[in-house]
Amino acid sequence: MAFVYILYSPKNDTFYIGATTVSVEERLHRHLEHYYENKFTAGINDWEIFFQTQCATIQQSMLIERHIKKMKSKTYIRNLKRFPEIIEKLKIKYNCI
Repeated sequence: MAFVYILYSPKNDTFYIGATTVSVEERLHRHLEHYYENKFTAGINDWEIFFQTQCATIQQSMLIERHIKKMKSKTYIRNLKRFPEIIEKLKIKYNCI
């Protein structure tokens, strides 16, 4: 099992997009505990889970992660949550279902 997840920092109004094979809650805990030193998430202490979706493999999760990052749009990220059909289309495109 693998996940695509998006963290949000209200203080900085910024998003972090990632893929993982551990639970999203565990991944969030690692980010908050600065497990990933010298990384983008290390300097921010108020991350919260904004969005998550499950995929069959880490490869599929990474394809969706890359797609979302390429969009470079906070509006697109917010729309993933507002319009679930967007993520469903991505899962079909990248064979996650």
